[in-house]
Amino acid sequence: MKKEIIVNSTQYETRVALLEGGKLVELTVKGADDNRIVSNIFKGKIKTVLPGMQAAFVDIGMEKAAFLHSSDIGKLADGGHYDADDDEEAPVDIIRKTKRAGIETVLKEGQEVLVQVIKEPISTKGPRVSTEISLAGRYVVMVPDDHAVRVSKKISDWAEKKRLRSIVRDMRPEGFGFIVRTEGEGRSESDFKADIKRLLKYWTQLTKRADRLEPPALLHQEMSMITGIIRDIYSDDIESLVVDNRAVYREIVSFVREIAPALKGRVKLYKEKKPIFDAYNIEPDIEKMIDRKVWIKKGAYLIIDQTEAMVTIDVNTGRFVGRKDQETTIFRTNIDAAREVARQVRLRDIGGLIVIDFIDMYNRENRRKLYDEYCYQLRNDRAKRAVSPVSDFGLIEMTRERIRPSLMTALSDPCPHCDGLGRVLSKQTMSTKVERWFQRAKASSNHKRFNLIVNPDLADHLTNGGGNRVAKLSNAYRFHINLVRDTTLSQQKFIVMDMETSEDLTKEFFS
Repeated sequence: MKKEIIVNSTQYETRVALLEGGKLVELTVKGADDNRIVSNIFKGKIKTVLPGMQAAFVDIGMEKAAFLHSSDIGKLADGGHYDADDDEEAPVDIIRKTKRAGIETVLKEGQEVLVQVIKEPISTKGPRVSTEISLAGRYVVMVPDDHAVRVSKKISDWAEKKRLRSIVRDMRPEGFGFIVRTEGEGRSESDFKADIKRLLKYWTQLTKRADRLEPPALLHQEMSMITGIIRDIYSDDIESLVVDNRAVYREIVSFVREIAPALKGRVKLYKEKKPIFDAYNIEPDIEKMIDRKVWIKKGAYLIIDQTEAMVTIDVNTGRFVGRKDQETTIFRTNIDAAREVARQVRLRDIGGLIVIDFIDMYNRENRRKLYDEYCYQLRNDRAKRAVSPVSDFGLIEMTRERIRPSLMTALSDPCPHCDGLGRVLSKQTMSTKVERWFQRAKASSNHKRFNLIVNPDLADHLTNGGGNRVAKLSNAYRFHINLVRDTTLSQQKFIVMDMETSEDLTKEFFS
């Protein structure tokens, strides 16, 4: 299956899309003000220890104290060893089987501790942290104060697992454990040696900073979103990596030259006038990403509802009535739905508890086939997950790793008119949509003078949110744009009219 990475980078937003077979399956969005902290390492100070919850709160210099559960305490509790599966990809956020002493015997208020963020702050909760530190390289993850060598579960060949474990074990420094990442499959001894040497050098520098600084202090900041994604997914099976920003292109080429020089030739700079996400037909899928209803094939559809506790996905036949018996019709609808649900789970980055209500089937063999198909469609999902077989009620229950808010949360704000029961596009997202409209107009139209009609709140964001965007658009594209405030217009809409003819151009460029 053809795989591509498409990068769209502007002053206000960076978006990275992963395409499989020409279809969008993963999207990562980072605004100019987004500061993601997963994998950052802090020197913190214990604020409160709660024996009843077997947890503690740690001051790491953020607005909300970080949450540290006893299951995420490593060497502080058991001398540097933990009982993890021999094939785990990473040592964070795993349920420990080792029975530990009470947290109050390990941690005291005011105690200094090194912690790593394993979950972003979500809703009213602060970040979750672990004392089990890890540093990710290209081919291995290094775990200080450990001794084991593990291999990714995604490497299925046992002879290769044995070879990789032997290579890394022979060069393992005392006091460090390692996990061979999926990208390490087939790599030579020299590849691992260089990766481990780089990680060891960085760890030495980090510990020196830790000795010198007073808590709370940031010791290690995870690399940028783009370079982090490239490190994790840019491999031999990616046919091309296309980026539309020259500065970002140079950054990517420099990074790829260091970690995977053989793949440097696949990085391409997009130079066409047409916006890159339009050229690859990605924008329509993003527009539908917060829709509650998702159409499948032949008139069937999904209803996706997200709550604080779980996400429910309901499968409906809709207009699809089939040509054979009812069981066959339902089975075909469920198979199509399983493929689309797997794609939507990855695309929306849905985490936590997910319940999928498929249409009831009486044939047990069909239930088994449905479960197998759904698991197969999730084979490329990078998040950890557990999926249960189809129940007698037609339900598939699953859990999926949640380390940050879903894309629905990132791309939208709670609706002020329904007190959070629904979602509306954020002012940032709407402002970016306005910019994309004028970018398309520049590429496809001879119009030069416009009236841009928007809600006053959106107008304020366009003129004050990080600089006057309307003025920048006018200068960039040599347009004359007159901003008109209209209190009757929803924040979710904008109207663009030709200043001379008063012709409504809004739909002309696919806003």
